[in-house]
Amino acid sequence: MTQLTFYNSLSHWPEEFKPIEEGKVGLYTCGPTVYNFAHIGNFRCYMFEDLLKRTLLYFGYNVKHVMNLTDVDDKTIRGSQAAKMPLTEFTQQYKDAFFKDIATLRIIPADIYPAATDHIPEMIALIQRLFDLGIAYQAEDKSVYFSIAKWPKYGQLMKIDRDQMRVGVRIKMDEYAKESVADFALWKAYDEADGDVAWDSPWGKGRPGWHIECSAMSGKYLGKTFDMHCGGIDNMFPHHEDEIAQSEAANGCKFVNYWLHCAHLMVDGQKMSKSLGNFFTLRDILAKGYSGREIRWVLIGAHYRQSLNFSFKALDDARVALQRIDAVLLRLKELSTAADAGEAEVKAMIEATDAKFADSLAEDLNISGALAAIFDFIRDLNRAMDAGNLSGKAAQAALKAFEHYDTVLAVCQPDADAGVPAEVQALAEERQAARKAKNYARADEIRKQLDAEGWVIEDTPKGPRVKRK
Repeated sequence: MTQLTFYNSLSHWPEEFKPIEEGKVGLYTCGPTVYNFAHIGNFRCYMFEDLLKRTLLYFGYNVKHVMNLTDVDDKTIRGSQAAKMPLTEFTQQYKDAFFKDIATLRIIPADIYPAATDHIPEMIALIQRLFDLGIAYQAEDKSVYFSIAKWPKYGQLMKIDRDQMRVGVRIKMDEYAKESVADFALWKAYDEADGDVAWDSPWGKGRPGWHIECSAMSGKYLGKTFDMHCGGIDNMFPHHEDEIAQSEAANGCKFVNYWLHCAHLMVDGQKMSKSLGNFFTLRDILAKGYSGREIRWVLIGAHYRQSLNFSFKALDDARVALQRIDAVLLRLKELSTAADAGEAEVKAMIEATDAKFADSLAEDLNISGALAAIFDFIRDLNRAMDAGNLSGKAAQAALKAFEHYDTVLAVCQPDADAGVPAEVQALAEERQAARKAKNYARADEIRKQLDAEGWVIEDTPKGPRVKRK
């Protein structure tokens, strides 16, 4: 099996990947907080995780993937109250939207999507262990906190200097700034502002803190120690730092072996976020006429640890790049039933592309190198077809190679609804009939009309072919 290397956020160094159990990977990824529609900044992270998972599968690993759904926290409670809806009903609409969005973006679903509200007993049990060990305590406000003073290893992910820690200071909010290194809430005592969102516990009525949710759910489905944990770079602190502390303190063993974090998606040099108001949902972009495949291309196009600047020009460029892929695949399909030619040449092309593609992905998901290998392959195939030296079994082998690469990229097949509209196809057929009748004026009129509407007609030996400009 090819040796994979990943940049481990825990060690701040590239490391050879060695799973706990040979051939198997336990993968946990932080999923959406379902208080609103996810924006494409969120999906940049989910896309990186999909690329990671597909790469692991490509190299023959059996992946058990768990992605949580945060359906109880400060944001979901406030959102449900503002909408005057029960929490479960409020969050369900955004869970449904999320699953629809990942299908549009061709993201492979996780094996398990645990919802926080379905795992309260597991969270209480984990807090109880911390309480019994003297690392958790109940404060005057009746909430239960993790004492960073009692856990000397706190700060290992962010390399936090212990002098920064504000011993004895408590933070009850789910999210807080890096400079607020202080005791964090494991169980929040009931507050009237929470309405009817509360559960009974040994410490009184209340609800879990955000950070304990992932520790409890990952432990249940992947074990006390597992291979990989991913998320956005903004999850490193406090969320992932707190996860490590509470999990390792409660279980007495290492929590996760490899941490991978994705950089932000930017808009005009700023992080895309709901709080800044500079975000786009998937629906916003689809409404502008772009496809899920084009959006996917943009989101996977830069290395996951590099900030990616979003623009509509990038989506236009994606359309052009995907049309190059569509064009070569169409040529190969048309030649696949012809007499055999160029088998040895294409075999050599595929072997070279396989090696470049695999080596790039194995090096910390170097997507730029992998895509460069694909476009070199396209260039060489087109040259061979232009020279009439590629058809039959050679074309079939090339098509099979694209299928193999597409198990990772998931961009080579057009969207199901991306075909030529019936009215456009009808005009193309009318133009063909006009040409046969030598009514060239009408044929040219139709060509100009289609061009104005964004369509191009290519005349081939098998008849006219219509495609988007």
